[in-house]
Amino acid sequence: MLYQYYEFQRSFFYPVSVMAKLSAELFTDSRHSLSHLPWANRLAANYELIYRLGKEYEKPEFDIRTIEKGGSIVPIVEEIVEDRPFCRLIRFKRYADNAELAQTFTDEPKILLCAPLSGHHSTLLRDTVRQFLHDAKVYITDWKDARTVPNDEGPFHLDDYVEYIQSFIRTIGADNLHVISVCQPTVPVLAALSLMAARNEVLPNTITMMGGPIDARKSPTEVNSLANNKSLQWFEDNVIHRVPGGYPGAGRKVYPGFLQHAGFVAMNPDLHLKSHWEFYEHLLSGDEEDAESHRRFYDEYNAVLDMPAEYYLDTIRVVFQEYALAKGTWTIRGEPVDPSCIQETALMTVEGERDDISGHGQTASAHDLCTGIEDKRRFHITLEGAGHYGIFSGRRFRTKLYPQLLQFIRDHAS
Repeated sequence: MLYQYYEFQRSFFYPVSVMAKLSAELFTDSRHSLSHLPWANRLAANYELIYRLGKEYEKPEFDIRTIEKGGSIVPIVEEIVEDRPFCRLIRFKRYADNAELAQTFTDEPKILLCAPLSGHHSTLLRDTVRQFLHDAKVYITDWKDARTVPNDEGPFHLDDYVEYIQSFIRTIGADNLHVISVCQPTVPVLAALSLMAARNEVLPNTITMMGGPIDARKSPTEVNSLANNKSLQWFEDNVIHRVPGGYPGAGRKVYPGFLQHAGFVAMNPDLHLKSHWEFYEHLLSGDEEDAESHRRFYDEYNAVLDMPAEYYLDTIRVVFQEYALAKGTWTIRGEPVDPSCIQETALMTVEGERDDISGHGQTASAHDLCTGIEDKRRFHITLEGAGHYGIFSGRRFRTKLYPQLLQFIRDHAS
């Protein structure tokens, strides 16, 4: 019933949100007489704040149309390479009229960015994609909102996630492929490669794991504590709901995006309250640059998706309660997950010094498991001053981490 109540509340507030948006525009449009009233600016700020607090946030676009490379403007086109019920594999195809520039594209490495299926859309990695497009062919896992997946497609488990990653690697081709997993997918990606190695399949040249819970026992965060303090049955009884009518996935059991968003905000409520107050002040002072920066951030942050219930509960159990990967007890469809089988793939782990989601040492634990990889082919970076999001986007990522990551990839290119 909670999902239905949320939908009712959203529908009820929709007209208010629309009116607030229209009112904000009226009081800021210089062509309208209302904008010239002495208190117009304050009213406009009030209305826009109401609008942004109450609006529905749709999945953002990647909106990467061009990049500059070699002194040329290079068009970018999104291409769906593989379309599966719960995820699309997208390639950001680059085009060049210059034959010499086009040849550099051919010789560059392939990057598979494994985006998290943990609430936000894959567009959260927009900056990561844009940065790599200057130096590589870029693919990304674009996970679908579970409420849009028809019920007759069946359930989606953590084991299915692992199989999806393997399928995407085979589709792209492992030759000169470099897999980068951000946060949650570090666990299923390591499992995927471990199983492929055990079957003697060709593996990617490198794997980079960034801010993920390989061993969630180390430096537990608030996220880890919640998963440990509640039983699996508690999660199933309290956070799993059925998608209401009106959606393609009506009837599917999910962990709703609106509950996830509430959890995100609850982790740092004072920070978000301060951010919205500062946004209001920027509107009053006419600081449009900072106000627009706030809009861009929350357009992304507030856009969330529903996760399949089976996958969510599997992740709670396997990753945060049983620590099955770290303990070596994880089996997938009868096959043991043994990271020591990986030998030829170079490994890099990345952690943020101030990461409050994946604690210190959780990602670096991959080195303890991947004993088949020579020491000279294993590397670790702790990005100073970076929080969770700072390891894959923003200034620190671009100026401090990316050059090291790119060099690691080039050193192990084929």
